[in-house]
Amino acid sequence: MTLRLTNTLSRRCEPFAPLVPGEVSIYCCGVTVYDLCHLGHARSYIVWDVLRRYLLWSGYAVTFVQNFTDIDDKILKRAEEEGSSMAVVSERNIAAFQADMAALHILPADRMPRATRSLDAIRQLIGELEAKGAAYSADGDVYFAVMRQADYGKLSGRTLEEQQEGASGRTNEAEEARKRHPFDFALWKGAKPGEPSFPSPWGPGRPGWHIECSAMVREELGTTIDIHLGGADLIFPHHENEIAQSEAASGEPLARYWLHNGMVNVGGEKMSKSLGNFTTIRALLESGVSPMTLRLFVLQAHYRKPLDFTGEALTAAATGWKGLDAALGLGERHGAALGWGAEPAADDSEALIEARGRFAAAMDDDLNTSAAVAVLFELARPLRALANRLERGDTEADAADEAAALEPRWRLMGELAGVLGLAAETATEPAAGAADGAAIQERIEARKSAKAARDFATADRIRSELAAEGIELIDRPGGVTDWVRG
Repeated sequence: MTLRLTNTLSRRCEPFAPLVPGEVSIYCCGVTVYDLCHLGHARSYIVWDVLRRYLLWSGYAVTFVQNFTDIDDKILKRAEEEGSSMAVVSERNIAAFQADMAALHILPADRMPRATRSLDAIRQLIGELEAKGAAYSADGDVYFAVMRQADYGKLSGRTLEEQQEGASGRTNEAEEARKRHPFDFALWKGAKPGEPSFPSPWGPGRPGWHIECSAMVREELGTTIDIHLGGADLIFPHHENEIAQSEAASGEPLARYWLHNGMVNVGGEKMSKSLGNFTTIRALLESGVSPMTLRLFVLQAHYRKPLDFTGEALTAAATGWKGLDAALGLGERHGAALGWGAEPAADDSEALIEARGRFAAAMDDDLNTSAAVAVLFELARPLRALANRLERGDTEADAADEAAALEPRWRLMGELAGVLGLAAETATEPAAGAADGAAIQERIEARKSAKAARDFATADRIRSELAAEGIELIDRPGGVTDWVRG
């Protein structure tokens, strides 16, 4: 099966074929570095990290570029509030971004250009647009002439009225008076008193938001790229304007595939600071949510659909991750004692071949990560059962015969989990071992005796104490009590 991706530009799910066979060029719109990253950023960058990992796993050579917008009104406002500078605010939040992405196990981009370091490319592109008559200057500002681009609006499919609504909040009356048409947008903004500025043929100022990405795409990857990525909120006006200015300059398509992820809601409402439901990645991780739980939560929904962030959904993801984590960490915790080699012979069993095929088919189906995750859960089931046996006190020697058959499954699970960016968080922690398991079993026996004596208060107390230590008791028919470590 060939990888198929939903192209926002064509509004169809299309077979993916790169411009150069075996090579993929990707540009991902990055953050405006005025604050910490939030859950919307986490969702976007996790799913695009998985796309990149899957292309690499499929044998492509991938060049992944992601920018920093470090010139923006929001950055200037934050600097004024702090009494600092645009550079100080930007550097602090770039460092925070990198730390947050590393915590979420997101691969660093191959190149991360910044607007402040791409000014020559930005000025050159604006000059080309002006020379072609697609841009004009007015009192130190430079605007793109939207009506000169006949297919403007092809990405979003918006009417002119909808375009005006989408652009609201980014202009003012003085700016509107300088425009030839209300929908024209700024490529260069003349400097205001007291603001930092950069020299240009049109006078001191700074670039507009949209031109930055067009210039960085061309400088880093060329005129036409394979895939352009971003959140659905960027379709209009940002990506629409990128297409207009880039294609007016080159006469060639900017990107062949445009992919957009759905937005994040919190408790059914759009996430926003005004509603008090705004959560940063940093705050969520510091609250005790594990990075892999967050990744799993994101990947259990299709990337194009809205993602509703609730406590119940996060708890369910945490429970699911415990099982995957136990299975993934089995080899690191017990592999040597179980006799698992560093490079075992490849397993060609029908079941594992079929599992690999279903995983690939799910990912080829427009990155259906929820179906891919389901394959991991199937592979994990007997591995987790073995992990639980070892935790309860079985020795590695007792489990060696069973483990020999499970080693190829564990290795396949680790390989496929890596495609999704999931990695064991318990792998390097010491195992509880037989002694701990024996102590737990003693308390289970004490609970059984208490129940037999109808001392239910003591029995409930023992269950509660074990639960507080992360031990879940499972009462089965026939009076048998099993346990798992949560």
